[in-house]
Amino acid sequence: MSRRVLELTPELVLRAYRHGLFPMAETRHGGRLFWLDPERRGVLPLDRFHLSRRLLRTVLSGSFEIQADTDFAGTIAACAAAQPGREDTWISPQIERLFTALHDMGHAHSVECRSDGELVGGLYGVAIGGVFFGESMFSFARDASKAALVHLVARLRLGGFRLLDTQFVTAHLAQFGAEEIPRQAYRERLTVGLEVPAQWWPAPPAPLLEAEFRALAGQSRA
Repeated sequence: MSRRVLELTPELVLRAYRHGLFPMAETRHGGRLFWLDPERRGVLPLDRFHLSRRLLRTVLSGSFEIQADTDFAGTIAACAAAQPGREDTWISPQIERLFTALHDMGHAHSVECRSDGELVGGLYGVAIGGVFFGESMFSFARDASKAALVHLVARLRLGGFRLLDTQFVTAHLAQFGAEEIPRQAYRERLTVGLEVPAQWWPAPPAPLLEAEFRALAGQSRA
C-alpha cells in the first residue's frame, strides 16, 4: 500500500478518486493526511447484493425513517465519533470540513437512519459519474447502518450506478457480498464507471424503492 502526504482540497480529492486514491487521517485528532491506494480494493457488486429476508422485513417495517442528504454534517460527525471497541477513527476535523465542502458542491452524499426523530445510523460517500465511493458508516441501534446501506444500494441501482467502492472489506460488509479485487481490476472498473451518466436520487418514489428492495432480496435467494 502506498501512502503519500499531500495537502487536501475538494478539487484534489475529486481528481484523486478518479485515479483510484482516497484520503485518510492518521487519527481523529492527528494532523497528517494520506492518500491510500490498496493493492486489493473492496467493492460491493450492485447486481449481487445479499439482502436477507429478515433485513428486508426490517427495512419494509417502517421502524426506521430513512432519508438522504438531510443531515450530512450530523452523519459524518457520528461516523467520526468514538464508539465501544473503536475509540479512534481516521475522520479528522479536516476530513469533516473537506467532505462537507464536497457535499456543498453536490459530490458527497449521506443516507440517514432515524428512530423517533433521533439519528441512529447512517453512511456517507462521494459520487462521480457512475461510481459511488463509500467512506464510512455508523450505527447506534441494531440494523440501523444495515438499513441505510440497503437504501444506498437501492438508490444507486435506480440511478444507474455501476460501481460501489467500499475501499476495504470488513466482516460487516462481507455479509452483503463485498469482495476484494486486485488494484488493476478495480481501476478498469473505475474507468468504465466514471463514464456512466448516473443520477443520484436522494428521494426516489416509495413504490420504486420497495420494488428495488424486493428485487434485492429475490437475488439473494437465487
